[in-house]
Amino acid sequence: MAAPGGSGAPIGAGALAGGVRSKVAPSVDFDHSCSDSVEYLTLNFGPFETVHRWRRLPPCDEFVGARRSKHTVVAYKDAIYVFGGDNGKTMLNDLLRFDVKDCSWCRAFTTGTPPAPRYHHSAVVYGSSMFVFGGYTGDIYSNSNLKNKNDLFEYKFATGQWTEWKIEGRLPVARSAHGATVYSDKLWIFAGYDGNARLNDMWTIGLQDRELTCWEEVAQSGEIPPSCCNFPVAVCRDKMFVFSGQSGAKITNNLFQFEFKDKTWTRIPTEHLLRGSPPPPQRRYGHTMVAFDRHLYVFGGAADNTLPNELHCYDVDFQTWEVVQPSSDSEVGGAEVPERASSSEEASILTSEERSSFKKSRDVFGLDFGTTSSKQPVHLASELPSGRLFHAAAVISDAMYIFGGTVDNNIRSGEMYRFQFSCYPKCTLHEDYGRLWEGRQFCDVEFVLGEKEECVQGHVAIVTARSRWLRRKILQAREWLAQKLEEDGALAPREAPGSAVGRARPPLLRVAIREAEARPFEVLMQFLYTDKIKYPRKGHVEDVLLIMDVYKLALSFQLCRLEQLCRQYIEASVDLQNVLVVCESAARLQLGQLKEHCLNFIVKESHFNQVIMMKEFERLSSPLIVEIVRRKQQPPPRAPSDQPVDIGTSLIQDMKAYLEGAGSEFCDITLLLDGHPRPAHKAILAARSSYFEAMFRSFMPEDGQVNISIGEMVPSRQAFESMLRYIYYGEVNMPPEDSLYLFAAPYYYGFYNNRLQAYCKQNLEMNVTVQNVLQILEAADKTQALDMKRHCLHIIVHQFTKVSKLPTLRFLSQQLLLDIIDSLASHISDKQCAELGADI
Repeated sequence: MAAPGGSGAPIGAGALAGGVRSKVAPSVDFDHSCSDSVEYLTLNFGPFETVHRWRRLPPCDEFVGARRSKHTVVAYKDAIYVFGGDNGKTMLNDLLRFDVKDCSWCRAFTTGTPPAPRYHHSAVVYGSSMFVFGGYTGDIYSNSNLKNKNDLFEYKFATGQWTEWKIEGRLPVARSAHGATVYSDKLWIFAGYDGNARLNDMWTIGLQDRELTCWEEVAQSGEIPPSCCNFPVAVCRDKMFVFSGQSGAKITNNLFQFEFKDKTWTRIPTEHLLRGSPPPPQRRYGHTMVAFDRHLYVFGGAADNTLPNELHCYDVDFQTWEVVQPSSDSEVGGAEVPERASSSEEASILTSEERSSFKKSRDVFGLDFGTTSSKQPVHLASELPSGRLFHAAAVISDAMYIFGGTVDNNIRSGEMYRFQFSCYPKCTLHEDYGRLWEGRQFCDVEFVLGEKEECVQGHVAIVTARSRWLRRKILQAREWLAQKLEEDGALAPREAPGSAVGRARPPLLRVAIREAEARPFEVLMQFLYTDKIKYPRKGHVEDVLLIMDVYKLALSFQLCRLEQLCRQYIEASVDLQNVLVVCESAARLQLGQLKEHCLNFIVKESHFNQVIMMKEFERLSSPLIVEIVRRKQQPPPRAPSDQPVDIGTSLIQDMKAYLEGAGSEFCDITLLLDGHPRPAHKAILAARSSYFEAMFRSFMPEDGQVNISIGEMVPSRQAFESMLRYIYYGEVNMPPEDSLYLFAAPYYYGFYNNRLQAYCKQNLEMNVTVQNVLQILEAADKTQALDMKRHCLHIIVHQFTKVSKLPTLRFLSQQLLLDIIDSLASHISDKQCAELGADI
């Protein structure tokens, strides 16, 4: 069979029929400058830094600038600019510059009249200028002339010129501790503190021409955040995000997003975060938040009288929070070492533990394929920043820089820290399976639902992987159909429908489920494919009632994860307008926990009088009215809430178990690797690979067998299993030799992004050790990666006393053993040969 091809788009019939031109995995250049003590290989894909690594950079010396907090930092080209703040005694208006390449501090050149000393101002970059707005000015030592400002200054990086913009017309109220950002050639100002009250208004001004511009107040709509101050803002995916901050007596940990296009705010729901999954950060103020790739990173701040130093990350696409675990070498203390270009000698001081930090760094977000950070030596001087508030942060390239702030005992800091981001292409597993559900291609089961016998089609592989209850139903339907066909003489007695792997277009298996209606069942099916359901629209009671029907099915089908999800959604959606409808529906459906939640909501002091005055209350059934009255008069004792909750298994966990054997009786395709069969599932392969999708749609082999290769190369069985793990449940961890085999697999098999390739690249960048050099030599020889093969031989020659003791050496092919002998002969002198013989 021809090798697969394509770069992500479905392959047309002509391409498959005519075959695809054979290709060899791309060769890679390697750095061959290896000292005799080197036991690893660093690939020359590009310089790199350990992902999720904190490094303490040189602090700002007092003779350059004071330690400070409540200042601003901005990034421009390869430098961080620090303006203003206070040193604990006086306000500041100096401008400092930190060069990220040289790791050096200096005072920035300035001319003209700078802004008055201030703190809690804002600063943004537009074009080749920095703009400073507002803030608090005056003499904090004598407590005189203290006032908020609404002035706007521009600093030109090229000339060092400060200029104040004199704006005619209506101005924003003077303020400090506000949020500011740049979007669509405009400066946007939100909320803050005016000296008397917190604000939540928004203003914008064009930055293209100061002679023609003016301030405009923005008419906001939607779920506008409460009045607040001391919060950060960040722009990601063309939206502005605001997290937490000081908002009066009630500080929340809500995350809000603002749509610039229609000027609408939305509170990001957290009800989809199941118990046991990472929650949002604690409520806080004085923290920082920056955007990188599809993520928001929140650090520091004051959280309920503590100064936490965890780095929280929010995935904008998946709406999930996670605490980013720092790399192991972030926790080593010592003196600062400046950043500069690395060399092979500096690289050779990497320890095996440090090398493993690449492998063990969590898949939160890694190096973007094709882009890497500036060359760094290995710094043994890394350490985590302590908790702090009123610091400032900015992003340059793929790293975050944090400067200053107030640390323990109200001490100002002059420290600078660097955090290495990672940005692997996102996992498309849920999207790929969701696309399979939406497209309804390759369906092999049809569920007949309710008394109306409405039909919903699906895929046996996904359904049986996610639900044991539906799995039993499908098995029963298969057995019944087998018996019926056997009685009709259509099948041999021992052959059951679906057991003949590879049968072309078998008829849909019909499964009757009388206890389910089509609409809630479709929502349930969407969850099986994607691990999520659509959040009920605010104010739409019908959405809440639909989720209640889904909740009922989740209980019947024993889907613990969906059950918890529905309950959290419903409880979060209950309000004064819908509580009676939801309570009555919960009583009718016998959903005891939801009914309890509604009853407790109704009898609250702030709710009860409003609820009983509603017309809907009069139409309630008598038993429910009696129960509400009794609940108000005598509330039941509170049950302990610390009981462990079973949140069920995730899509990833279920598909992992399915590949490892749970799905063996539902296999319907055989993959042949060098003649060795590996049963698999068509729907899963088609969902994740455009190559398999095109094949099964147009050119399904009659014998149900597909030969596996990557170009002209047949991967090892171990590498093939690594690829299947990626296909089934998105696993990317694998031995380095597997990465060499699979580096080109995303291209040939048409995966929907280059995530696997990026991980293979990182895995190969990490190092080749003495322990795995022979396996990688075999893989390099098989994939014709000649540069890698030469470097493996180089390592073997220089570490032969260790390599020769490896048991895998005796299992190499004769040709590879000859290659090793030839390399030894070319590199080792007569004297070294004699010494080597003595060692052996």
